[in-house]
Amino acid sequence: MARRRGGDHNDPRAGDTRRGPGDQYRPSRDEILRFIAENPDRTGKRDIAKAFSLRGDDRIWLKDLLRDLQDEGLLEKTRKRLIRPGALPHVAVLDIFGRDEDGLLLARPSERHGNGDVPVVAIRASRSGPTPGIGDRVLAKTFPTDNATGPAYTARVMKVFEKRTEAVLGIFRMLHDGTFRIEPVERRQPELIVDKEFVNGAENGDLVEVEPARMPRYGLPKAKVLQVLGSLTSEKAISMIAIHAHEIPHIFPADVVAEAEAAKPATLAGREDWRDLPLVTIDPADAKDHDDAVFATLDKDEKNLGGVIVTVAIADVAAYVRPDAPLDREALRRGNSVYFPDRVVPMLPERISNDLCSLREGEDRPAMAVRMTFTAEGRKLRHSFHRIMMKSAARLAYPQAQAAIDGAPDDKTGPILETVLKPLWDAYAVLKRGRNARQPLELELPERKILLKEDGTVDKVVVPDRLDAHKLIEECMIQANVCAAETLEAKKQALVYRIHDAPSLAKQELLREFLHTIGLSLARGAQMRPAQFNGILERVHGEDNEELVNEVVLRSQSQAEYSPANLGHFGLNLRRYAHFTSPIRRYADLIVHRALIAALGLGADGLTPGEEARLEEIAVLISATERRAIAAERETIDRLVAGYLSEKTGENFDARISGVTKAGLFVQLPQFGADGFIPVSSLQGDYYIFDEAARTLFGERSGKGYQLADRVEVRLIEVAPMAGAMRFEMLSEPKPLPGSKRSFHKAKRQSRGRVSRSHSGPRGRRR
Repeated sequence: MARRRGGDHNDPRAGDTRRGPGDQYRPSRDEILRFIAENPDRTGKRDIAKAFSLRGDDRIWLKDLLRDLQDEGLLEKTRKRLIRPGALPHVAVLDIFGRDEDGLLLARPSERHGNGDVPVVAIRASRSGPTPGIGDRVLAKTFPTDNATGPAYTARVMKVFEKRTEAVLGIFRMLHDGTFRIEPVERRQPELIVDKEFVNGAENGDLVEVEPARMPRYGLPKAKVLQVLGSLTSEKAISMIAIHAHEIPHIFPADVVAEAEAAKPATLAGREDWRDLPLVTIDPADAKDHDDAVFATLDKDEKNLGGVIVTVAIADVAAYVRPDAPLDREALRRGNSVYFPDRVVPMLPERISNDLCSLREGEDRPAMAVRMTFTAEGRKLRHSFHRIMMKSAARLAYPQAQAAIDGAPDDKTGPILETVLKPLWDAYAVLKRGRNARQPLELELPERKILLKEDGTVDKVVVPDRLDAHKLIEECMIQANVCAAETLEAKKQALVYRIHDAPSLAKQELLREFLHTIGLSLARGAQMRPAQFNGILERVHGEDNEELVNEVVLRSQSQAEYSPANLGHFGLNLRRYAHFTSPIRRYADLIVHRALIAALGLGADGLTPGEEARLEEIAVLISATERRAIAAERETIDRLVAGYLSEKTGENFDARISGVTKAGLFVQLPQFGADGFIPVSSLQGDYYIFDEAARTLFGERSGKGYQLADRVEVRLIEVAPMAGAMRFEMLSEPKPLPGSKRSFHKAKRQSRGRVSRSHSGPRGRRR
């Protein structure tokens, strides 16, 4: 069927009373948009077709119409639902900021949704639900309104997030007159006075946690030091700043600790005894907990020549963390473990994560296991889940296992080389064939690791080798996650999926424009596939712009999240995917374990009806805690490296341009993995224009400039360690940029104004 673009009211599909085949009524564009606005939880194509009784050819017509509305910017696709630009999801996290004239609480979404204006939400009063106040962050169900002048939405509060405790963070200072003060880390906190009897061992320059007293009528408030967190020069102090800034729970309540300490080891009751199976754990050398173990063997079935049987066993956290118990409530509040260079803020207490649920070598441990059979080509034939008791045959590190395969076994890997390790690598060869056939997105993105000195400061930043041992475990875990989702779908059991949407149409277009500037093309089409991106990456492999293209393709991707509605996983190119393999550190995996226990009748500690009813709420919460953890980890590294480099002001560094904006250039120091900024006003000798499509700043007169991923030399000018911010000066001369003059007028329209006028060039105004 030919498709017509734009809002052409002569289009027969656009009229209010147009008819389809068999004189079937077809709704107008306005009716479709109104239905979507009024029914935010029923906006999939099937929902809309059912609401308007559309069948056959009318459903094809509807699909085309919805696509036109997306192309025109009147609709956006999120998960499998359609929303108006800027519309809120049916369940959202809101920040309450004030009241209206009638005293009604008003809120805004804590995160931007879509590209529209940020809407105001009126909070409905509730007699039985939680009672929020100004300044609270809440989880709420949202409902669009028809009010043209008032708030665009109303909301019913489902949960009030726990407020920050009374303890605050500050820097302990001893003044010349012998008095003690607390210098706040956050601007909104006042300076505090500490009396000598409440110093609690703090020394000048220490980062401390303090409890403020009531604000006095006159003068500064007083406080007492609760604990010394360390010197500002230590990483431990820097990570604590991120913990407090993002309100990450880091101290387990007494009832949670008591429940963990009282837990008894699980027994064989209701479990299969797999203790004779030589499952092994393969983890980083410094890992403290071990929640997955693997084993593989050739399939002896003559009908599956060359096939393999792969077993993945995962710590049975559900045996110890029961629904709605203190341990469970705290785990959901945390959502996941948070990893810093020198510490971990765990989701579960050590008694659970590092003891009872850690698959220790030679010790009985309960586990959930999946046994998977693959053909020689890597296609999965079948799988089955089991609740077992296991005993790890060996605890191995990635380099140790890899060395054994590469011909250098040690005392631990030597005895199991032929019986355990080589079969695992044979199985990986099979799984890799399946992966290659599946064609997931293959971005080569090195992960940097910060190594610290004994005093907690930065020693160096390294990029660990990417070994086959890592890839083996990764592919085993991916397949186990797929099996979990498939089993629960087959049993019609509700679950939380790990979803990753395809790039939005807007991001596709930006990527397409960028590729055009370097002579590459990206076909238009709604159904993008990872293979299309892989084809582009293959074309630039080994070329000068390989790193640039990888970076831009990465930035075009959507963010993964959790949802009870399946959208599939675009990056892995999988139709169904659920996190199952890390319940010690991710609450999503614990939910999937409970769902499997309930669906397969593996015990009384499965998913409850109450949890099923709250899966949408849980998915929103754990998606938010994941983003919180990522931000805290990144900011800690930024502060840590900035502190280290503060002693190197004035020195020159090799850098890579990691971001281009009309305000200037972001540069990354590869040896440290840290980012800094070069203001565009500091670029000398030309009038610099921002070209968004080409990711460049180029000179109006010379056509020379700087592009994303360029290697440059920079000088460190200024460092703000507490903010993790660094300012650099560009030393490298601008280079010729293909297509820069050709795209000047387009870039000029996009930027809508002057980007840079050098100090030596003519002065100009912003326009």
